[in-house]
Amino acid sequence: MIVLILLTVGIDVLVVSRHGAASLQVNQSGVPANVPTSLANLMALAPTPRIPAPAFTLTDQNGMTLSLASFKGHAVVLDFMDPKCIDICPLVSQEFVDAYHSLGSSASSVVFLAVNVNKYHLSTSAVRAFTDGHGLNKIPNWHFFTGNLSSLRKIWSKYGITVQAPSPTADVVHTSIVYFIDSHGRERYIASPTDYHTPQGTVYLPANQLTAWGHGIATISGDLVRS
Repeated sequence: MIVLILLTVGIDVLVVSRHGAASLQVNQSGVPANVPTSLANLMALAPTPRIPAPAFTLTDQNGMTLSLASFKGHAVVLDFMDPKCIDICPLVSQEFVDAYHSLGSSASSVVFLAVNVNKYHLSTSAVRAFTDGHGLNKIPNWHFFTGNLSSLRKIWSKYGITVQAPSPTADVVHTSIVYFIDSHGRERYIASPTDYHTPQGTVYLPANQLTAWGHGIATISGDLVRS
C-alpha cells in the first residue's frame, strides 16, 4: 500500500485509503461537474470504484447502536476521528458543520459519521464530549461511533485507516480520509483533509479554505442525494 505523509510542524497526517494515496493534484475525470478544479485539488478529491462501503455496527455518542446499512437512502459523509484530537479533527468538524448548513433543503438526506481511532478513549462519553465541544451536536444526523478495540481495528483495516497511538499521552497519528457514500451504500469519492501549523505549533486552516471545504462537502453529498 502506498502511503503519502504530509509533513507539518507538529503532527504528521497520514493520507491513504485502500484505494491508494490521494494525489494533491486531481485528475478532473470522474469528479462531479459542479466541483471546480481548484476545489477538487484543494480537497484532493478522487472518484472510487462503486463498491459497497464496508459494513459495520457500532455505538454512537448517544449510546445508540446502529449499522452503516441503517443509513441506506441517505448520502453518507464518513471520516475517522480522535476524540482527543487538537489537530486536524476539529477542523474537519467545522467543515462538517459548515457543510450541513450549506446543504439547505437537502440536509435531512445527508448523514455525517465518524469512527473513533483513539484506542485509549473508547467510551461514549469521550465521543460525546468531542461532539459537544466542537459543535457537531448542531447536526441532527451526526453520529460519532465507537466500540471495543477489536471491532474498531477491523473497521480501520477495511477502510485502509492507519493508526499510530504509542501511548495514552502521545498524539494519535492517523489516516485522514473522508469517504462519500451514496444512498445505495456504495463508495463514490474520497477526499483528503489537510491543515497547517504556525511556528508555535498552533493548527489552522485559512478561513477561505475552511469555507471552500464546507461548500465542497455539501456539493458532493448533495449530488449523491439526487443520484
